[in-house]
Amino acid sequence: MSTEQDLLTRSETKCELCSAPENLAGFEVPPSSDGSVDQSVLICETCRDQINNPEKVDINHWRCLNDSMWSQVPAVQVMAWRMLNRLSNEGWAQDLLDMLYLEDETLAWAQSGAGAEAQADEDDVKHLDSNGVVLEAGDTVTLIKDLNVKGAGFTAKRGTAVRGIALVPGNAEQIEGRVSGQQIVILTKFVKKS
Repeated sequence: MSTEQDLLTRSETKCELCSAPENLAGFEVPPSSDGSVDQSVLICETCRDQINNPEKVDINHWRCLNDSMWSQVPAVQVMAWRMLNRLSNEGWAQDLLDMLYLEDETLAWAQSGAGAEAQADEDDVKHLDSNGVVLEAGDTVTLIKDLNVKGAGFTAKRGTAVRGIALVPGNAEQIEGRVSGQQIVILTKFVKKS
């Protein structure tokens, strides 16, 4: 039997990630797949397109991982882990990721392919202050205007120094910092690096 036939049998002729029954094809799980059934998954065209093109990701499509992450097939677990990591800014995806347990060898495989992707994402997102200066985690910034802090009932005054900022991953326009004892999200266009 061919790899494709073995995958069809294993998956019961359904996408191993979203269970779609059409447009199925084998997908070798990077980075070092040998093309075997154990290192491949059977996925639909929609999943393949979104895996290969992160800018096309439909967040709600991936709610299917709630079921497929429990697969006993390591290659399916690896792909579920990688997609949940890609979507970890979504609360539901982070909750699923927190529940997902992978054997050490499977986790190492999942992380080996995600490293380059995560590095590329970090390289793409640059947090710049109001003057275009690159901000880094731990920097001190100064507010350049009064900011009403929603839900906290106070105004962060212009000139306030915010020490030890944290960068919001995946969102170049936001940082986090502590003002008047409250941890708040601040838009980068309202700060300058000190």
